Amino acid sequence: MKYETTIGLEIHAELNTRTKMFCGSPNNPDEKRPNVNVCPVCMGHPGTLPVINKEAVKKVLMVGKALGGRLAERSRFDRKNYFYPDLPKGYQISQYKYPLVSGGELNGVKITRVHLEEDTGKLVHGKDGSLVDFNRAGLPLMELVTEPDIKSGEEARKFAEELRLIFLCLGVSDANMEKGQMRVEANISIKPANLEIESPSSLGDSISKLGQLGTKVEVKNLNSFRAVERAINYEIERQARALDVGEKIIQETRGWNEDKQETFSQREKEESHDYRYFPEPDLPALNLTNLDLGDMPTPELPQQKRERFKKEYGLNGEQTEVFIRDKKFADYFEEVAAELPHLDTKCPSGELISLAANYLTTDLQSIMKDAGGGPAFENLPASPKNFAKLIAMIKTGEIGSRAGKDVLKIMVEKGGDPSSIVDEMGLKQTSDAAAIEKLADKIIVENPTEAEGYKSGKEALLQFLVGQGMKETRGSVNPKILGETLEKKLK
Repeated sequence: MKYETTIGLEIHAELNTRTKMFCGSPNNPDEKRPNVNVCPVCMGHPGTLPVINKEAVKKVLMVGKALGGRLAERSRFDRKNYFYPDLPKGYQISQYKYPLVSGGELNGVKITRVHLEEDTGKLVHGKDGSLVDFNRAGLPLMELVTEPDIKSGEEARKFAEELRLIFLCLGVSDANMEKGQMRVEANISIKPANLEIESPSSLGDSISKLGQLGTKVEVKNLNSFRAVERAINYEIERQARALDVGEKIIQETRGWNEDKQETFSQREKEESHDYRYFPEPDLPALNLTNLDLGDMPTPELPQQKRERFKKEYGLNGEQTEVFIRDKKFADYFEEVAAELPHLDTKCPSGELISLAANYLTTDLQSIMKDAGGGPAFENLPASPKNFAKLIAMIKTGEIGSRAGKDVLKIMVEKGGDPSSIVDEMGLKQTSDAAAIEKLADKIIVENPTEAEGYKSGKEALLQFLVGQGMKETRGSVNPKILGETLEKKLK
């Protein structure tokens, strides 16, 4: 039987504020020592009172504004009651009926709500038992809930990837999934493809109550984009196999086993009434009409930057995505592009920019990776001005591409003017006919088998011989002239 899939996502992101959501304890995700960033408030001691973190509220509103959502004029916090070892108060301060943001859209997926709550602590499991680290308890946690508009694991992955780029662009969260700063939960259900249903209004409990979209199964705490796609696809297949043999899908919460590449049952899924939500008595309702949002300008968002980079620089999609994923890298590229027109190359600026983008997205990234990640782009010893000069030298034939890579490596490690580095290393490309003739004779003598092979019709061997010349001169010979010279001598 064919089935129709319905998927909604719940995405949590820790906000990068200076302090926690309701207290003054530091918000430091890199703290390695357990239970040091804590205080009586986030540890839930009797008699303590929470205070709302204004910066966290603003960051959620920034996300809502970027997604085209409706920003609430009034909002409030609620208590979500449940017991778990990493929740010291026995309840979580969250939002239920009155979220900060309602509506919005991303990648064609409608947003139900974006609200603010506090994170829980972290359980550390070992062979001798489980321990609790409360450093994370009370961190400001943004939750975004989508409508059930998603139809596949791939679509869900792309949505989550784009949302993370927006978080980074806005500067509201570091959204490092490996550190748990961004977590994805997927609500998945399937139904026979020919079953006519009425369209639900939201993701919440209406799906399970109406039963129109099938039985909802939630897969929690997916901590990589690959896991998001694979877990959803697995769950779709698991549910289809079960229905094909007449089994009933149970509304439950499942986890994802990365090693086995399969989901596993954790517990039956709670309904909202199980949490006994009620207004948080220790916090006042929020009047957001008086909140000054003037210092919250929305920066250029990823899709806007994609369109501009294509139009302004003529970059292909793959190159653009490399820059989109790292704002500082994109800024570096734009500084290089701004320098290129000022260089006396007599080359079309579009060709220079294209060559610069190629070297940045391939050679520079490779060099930095080999260096263990290398310095951050804002502190890169190779300044944008000098990088632009290097590109001009390569484009005009002053140095060859092989020499250009050697010079770039030195610039990344130590900085410096590329012209000076080329002079010091003797890498300036030569087109001197006499020198090239002498080099060609040497190559033929030292590679007799390949030379004879070329004479007998194996034309591809000419490139091998040219390569030997480039190796001999460390890329300082003009490969085109060398190839023509070798060709004449071997005919």
